[in-house]
Amino acid sequence: MCLAVPGKVLSTHERDGTLMSIVDFGGVHKDVCLQYIPDATIGDYVIVHVGFAIQRLDEDSALATLAEFERLGVLNEEFGDGFALAAAQAGLDNPEATPPRSDPDPEVTS
Repeated sequence: MCLAVPGKVLSTHERDGTLMSIVDFGGVHKDVCLQYIPDATIGDYVIVHVGFAIQRLDEDSALATLAEFERLGVLNEEFGDGFALAAAQAGLDNPEATPPRSDPDPEVTS
């Protein structure tokens, strides 16, 4: 699922002629394109969809939405470990989280 998620602009910079920013989504920081909202400033809340800030949002609405997304587990789904989520949905262990098997002791014989 791909949602539009509110976040707070922490910094702005230009990359290859494109206005970019670092946006905080409740503790998760992502690189976001600001080309659709070029007058966004540090401290503004924006709604981000697929890496693009598409609309400005007031702080109260942004924080309420983030809290609701967190309660529903949506933030983890959007920003969490994709491999772990896919493994869980398939009913499998996440191979990245499973400790590797140790080699049997070469001196032990069957």
